[in-house]
Amino acid sequence: MKRKLEMLEQLQEIDSEIDSLKRNRNDLDKELDAITGNLVLAKNALAESENRLAELEQAKGELEKNLGMEHENIKRAETNMKEIKTNKEFQAVGREIAAARKQVAELEEEFLDRLSRIEEINAAIAKGNSDFVELEKNSAERRNQKEKELASISESINAGSERREVIVAQLSASIMKRYENLRAQRRGQALAVARDGYCLGCNMQLPPQLYNSLFRNDEMLLCPHCQRILILKQG
Repeated sequence: MKRKLEMLEQLQEIDSEIDSLKRNRNDLDKELDAITGNLVLAKNALAESENRLAELEQAKGELEKNLGMEHENIKRAETNMKEIKTNKEFQAVGREIAAARKQVAELEEEFLDRLSRIEEINAAIAKGNSDFVELEKNSAERRNQKEKELASISESINAGSERREVIVAQLSASIMKRYENLRAQRRGQALAVARDGYCLGCNMQLPPQLYNSLFRNDEMLLCPHCQRILILKQG
């Protein structure tokens, strides 16, 4: 039984190492997802700015068209005014020209606003493209580094799994079932050190008779409090 307990202790060390490696692998996977996510967000932000620029350019074109029409209306009205013979008609055309000039002023103000916003967005897009190129470069470097780390972790996990298989092959199915059940129930720790009359897994005092039985190493004993398999360590 002493040899089996020693193998179980080795098995727990290997499993703890593999568990830690898997947690590190999951963290690296999340970091890789974050790298990809940041690139997607930056790309989407650029696309949104470009769409907004297209909308502003279209609005600017419509304003230019409307301005042209209003200028034509004013020109036509001024030409017609030269042929007017009555004061009433003269006043009506005058009001028409005044309204058109007011409309032109409003359209010109709106047109200048669109120009200003187009310049701002063009500047933002230029900076965004520059930042995106830098982000792509940095992301590629970080991704390569993370992928190398993942490859190293996978090698370590595979090596640990091979060592584990060697030990498992020497243990009975009933022992392994108990071990695996305890690992699942006790957050990966199926074994606990017994020292000076205490279980260090749960820090509870062991019954004296049970603790003394550990010295014989002739059977597998469990802590009555946490149910872990006890491994005697003296000193």
